[in-house]
Amino acid sequence: MTEERYELAIGRIREIRTEQTVDSRFRDYFCKMADFVIMIDELKSALSEGVYADAALEELQKWNQRLYFDILPQQYEKSYANPAVAVKELGEGYGPVLSFLYVELRGMIAYTFERKTEYLDILMELFIEIYNQFEYGLPEIESIKDTIYWYASDYCDVFVADRIREQILPEESFAVDIIKNSDLCDIRYLYLFGEYISENELRSARHINKLPDTVIRKMADVYTEGYRVGFVNTGKDLSKKSVVNIRYVLGFERVVKKALENFEKMGLSPVIYRAAVNSLTKRQHIKIGYCGGNPNPQYDYDHRNDQALFLDKRFVERKSEVIRTTYERYKEKAAQFAGPACMEVFGEKPFSPEQKKEAIKLTDRQEELSLQFDSRQSRMTNEYIRADERSYTIIAYPVPEIGERYEEIFDEVIRLNTLDAKMYERVQQTLIDVLDQGEYVHILGAHGNRTDLRVQLHELTDPEKETIFENCVADVNIPVGEVFTSPVLEGTNGTLHVSRVYLNELQYKDLEIQFANGMISDYRCGNFEHELENKEYIRDNILHKHPTLPLGEFAIGTNTTAYMAAKKYKIEDKLPILIAEKMGPHFAVGDTCYSQSEDVKIFNPDGKEIIAKENSVSALRKDDMSKAYFYCHTDITIPYEEILSIAVVTKTGEKILLLENGRFVLPGTEALNEPLKKMDR
Repeated sequence: MTEERYELAIGRIREIRTEQTVDSRFRDYFCKMADFVIMIDELKSALSEGVYADAALEELQKWNQRLYFDILPQQYEKSYANPAVAVKELGEGYGPVLSFLYVELRGMIAYTFERKTEYLDILMELFIEIYNQFEYGLPEIESIKDTIYWYASDYCDVFVADRIREQILPEESFAVDIIKNSDLCDIRYLYLFGEYISENELRSARHINKLPDTVIRKMADVYTEGYRVGFVNTGKDLSKKSVVNIRYVLGFERVVKKALENFEKMGLSPVIYRAAVNSLTKRQHIKIGYCGGNPNPQYDYDHRNDQALFLDKRFVERKSEVIRTTYERYKEKAAQFAGPACMEVFGEKPFSPEQKKEAIKLTDRQEELSLQFDSRQSRMTNEYIRADERSYTIIAYPVPEIGERYEEIFDEVIRLNTLDAKMYERVQQTLIDVLDQGEYVHILGAHGNRTDLRVQLHELTDPEKETIFENCVADVNIPVGEVFTSPVLEGTNGTLHVSRVYLNELQYKDLEIQFANGMISDYRCGNFEHELENKEYIRDNILHKHPTLPLGEFAIGTNTTAYMAAKKYKIEDKLPILIAEKMGPHFAVGDTCYSQSEDVKIFNPDGKEIIAKENSVSALRKDDMSKAYFYCHTDITIPYEEILSIAVVTKTGEKILLLENGRFVLPGTEALNEPLKKMDR
């Protein structure tokens, strides 16, 4: 039946290519769409007949270019995938809707490689149904939107249910099969995933293929051991779990393959699912899952709110029902899920998006519904995959785009990821011993940095057995190097400022956030000419559309070795937050680091229990979970050179300096200044 539907649909689309039944203004659009689907059919045949797998590298690269050509930056200004182009050519009413359809059909690339013919049928039939409405006259725009709405609603139990299944069931093994069964020395394997393959992925794979087995083992071991130790340090029982989710960017398969072996020794089977390509399962422009290179970040950003075409209360109820039904069906499997192990990359050119008025936007009511749904979905997920029983780990490596000294930087990052944790543990304990004496911490910026922030600390009732700050020594967060706490919101006031920062793949210039009793009261940045655009940018991507967020974390990064490496190679603006947060004080807006695990007892290496795990917002979970969490956590770091002072202030008013003029001045922390001395010469 699936193949019959496919043949009928592709046959009809071949006819569309030569028909003259739609208004001339729309003919080019539908012809290009038909051409794309016909190319997908050609790809499907090449895959099923084995022609694709046997092709030479040059032929596979041509295929990759064909599949992604129309959204590459140099072509995007002529593509209907660009909402500005679609509106210009097709009109303000039809343009955004038909641009959405163009993007939705591009998901067929992934589905073809994964042999999901049913998905191809659904999308081709959607295309045909909308095309039919344009024959012999122009349809009402609401009629097209209704078609899209019912597509989303009717097939929610296909796309959304399958998305949950592939996140928790190891037998959904498309990527695992490629990693385990391919000859990773033959670089052609990269083109079997169906992702865009840039020079970053090609050169990464080639570089990693040249590394000795001992280095690969070291990279895999620090990644998997961090995951295991994360369970140990939080008192969670890994033996109850059987599934680990691996998220990474293509090019690192040799390391991932070794990591699979390590995880299997822990009793964990892998799930490796693709970053979502469907509007029903995507989360704005953020890629969660494995992925290749990004052919065009602006394309993703332009379509981050496409769900606005079908998001209403009825759809939220429908999607929520599908999620719960699916989890309930696979609840035993869901309970076996241990959490994600993430291998991130960095080094790409920082991206500062263009704000396009033609892009689809959520209404105020839809933003409210979206936040309500995110909260409900997170609560359901936590019901079946308990936060207090799962963990994670994150590690990051550079890609060739980082610069001419890529291989040297890569080796340096391997060193950073395996620094002496015991030394950091000792020095960080010295910081914690003083921080535990404090009523609040006062942070002041320097050299144009306008930070002037007071962070209120929890009170210890038993200092001999309790502590406020966690001594982070490279388990879930690699590399080593920070002490952090959940601040008391009441009494936390002032300004957080940073001249330039890169958060969730987006660049911010001159970012400033005001806090009043621990909650964001105002914000601005200098990315765009108009203040309203800057506020919208921050609200969408840091506040995630919430009217305000709490200061969920305050930390002091201690990894001055990473800081000096960044200075040496001039890559400060290309580092991921994972490393950048270890290179100065950082402040997370959103939930605390202990979100939904506040009642799990956690101890530092010195045996003291960490008691600062919640705030007055997260405490609302006891009465109403929907008011306790925001389901976001964004770290913002101030580099050492922008710090005038960080001081602990005790109840008696004594001021104890930890950092002054970007250097550690507390006795017992001098070792952290050793890497910085090169800057002082």
